[in-house]
Amino acid sequence: MSTDAEMQIYGKAAIYLRKPEKERMEAQTAPFDSKNACYVADTKELYLKGLVTARAEGKCTVTVTHPDGTKEAGKEFKEADVYQMNPPKYDKIEDMAMMTYLNEASVLYNLKERYAAWMIYTYSGLFCATVNPYKWLPVYDMEVVNAYRGKKRMEAPPHIFSVSDNAFQFMQIDQENQSVLITGESGAGKTVNTKRVIQYFATIAVSGAKKEAEPGKMQGSLEDQIIAANPLLEAYGNAKTVRNDNSSRFGKFIRIHFQGSKLAKADIETYLLEKSRVSFQLPDERGYHIFFQMMTNHKPEIVEMSLITTNPYDFPMCSQGQITVASINDKEELDATDDAITILGFTNDEKVSIYKLTGAVLHHGNLKFKQKQCEEQAEPEHYNHSQSTHRYTICRAL
Repeated sequence: MSTDAEMQIYGKAAIYLRKPEKERMEAQTAPFDSKNACYVADTKELYLKGLVTARAEGKCTVTVTHPDGTKEAGKEFKEADVYQMNPPKYDKIEDMAMMTYLNEASVLYNLKERYAAWMIYTYSGLFCATVNPYKWLPVYDMEVVNAYRGKKRMEAPPHIFSVSDNAFQFMQIDQENQSVLITGESGAGKTVNTKRVIQYFATIAVSGAKKEAEPGKMQGSLEDQIIAANPLLEAYGNAKTVRNDNSSRFGKFIRIHFQGSKLAKADIETYLLEKSRVSFQLPDERGYHIFFQMMTNHKPEIVEMSLITTNPYDFPMCSQGQITVASINDKEELDATDDAITILGFTNDEKVSIYKLTGAVLHHGNLKFKQKQCEEQAEPEHYNHSQSTHRYTICRAL
C-alpha cells in the first residue's frame, strides 16, 4: 500500500483515490469484537450496524446502531438476517474480493463509505465498480494519467485508467486483442468512463504530430479525431431522461487499433438508437441535444440555413417535455459539435447538409396526416397555408 509521500504523484487527486496513511494505521488498532460485530437487515436503510448480545434458538438479540449514532438495544433477528462484519482494517478496502466476510451488507457498506469520501472506483475481483458522483472530481487530469501509466493493477488505487493501462499492457505482452466492457444502469456513468478509456489511450499511445489542416479532410491528429467522435455522437444520440441529463439512447462498440504501441485507427459501431424519442418525450425528459443546440442561435448561420426558429415550442414534436437542462450549456455543446464535424473531415457542404437535414426533421414534425378512407395510405389532414408552408420549408431545407 502506497505511503502518503508516494501518493503525491497523483497530485490533488490523491485524496479521492486512497485512504490517508494515518487513517489506515488507526484502523489497524481500532477495537473490534470479531465474534459479535454484525450487520442486520433493515426495511428503511437495507442494513444497519449492530452488536450481538445473545443467541438462542436460531435468533439473535442485537443492539442496533442507527445512522444518526443512536443505539437501540434488545432487537431480535433471525440468524439468517444477521451478517458478520469485517474488521476495521477492511473499511474502505480497495478490492472487495479481499474481505474476510464477503456478503451483500459488507459490499454495500464499503461502497457507501468510499463514496462518502468521493472514492468512486472500487475493485471487486476482476471488475471495477464505479459509483457516479454527479459532480466533477479532479481524478482525470494529465498528472493522473501519467501516474497510472505502466503500473500493475495492485500497485495503484482503483481507477478506470488502471483498467485501461492493464488492457494496453496485456495487449503488448500477449499480442492478443483486449476488451473493456462498460455496463450499468442509466446514469451509472457508462458514457463518461468510455470517454476516459479513450482519453487514456489517446494520451499514452500518441501516433504522431498533427497534420496540416486541409478542408474536407480529417483535421489534427488521430487522437483528436477519436476524441472528436464523442461530442458528435452525443449530440445526435444523447438526451435528458428522468435519471440522467446526458443519457446515451443508443449502444456503441468502439474498436481501437494499435500498430506497435501507437494508435493506428479506430471505428465505432452504433446500434439500437431510440428513434421514438425524436417524436415523443415524457414530461420530465427531453429530445436529442442537437435540436436544442441548433435553436440557441449561438450560430445564427445554422438557424438560417436550416430554416428553423429559436423557439422550441414552434416544433411540438421536440417540445413535449423539457426544453432546457440545468447541467448542460447548449451553446457550448454546439461549439463542440460543430468543431467535431470539422475535425472528422466533413466538407463545408456536408456540414451544411447535416444541419439542413436536422432542420427538415423538425419541420416534418409539424405536418399532420390522416388515413385515406378505405385505403391503407395517408394523406395531408387538410390543405391550408400552414401545411403548405411546412412542406415548402422541408423541400427548401433538403
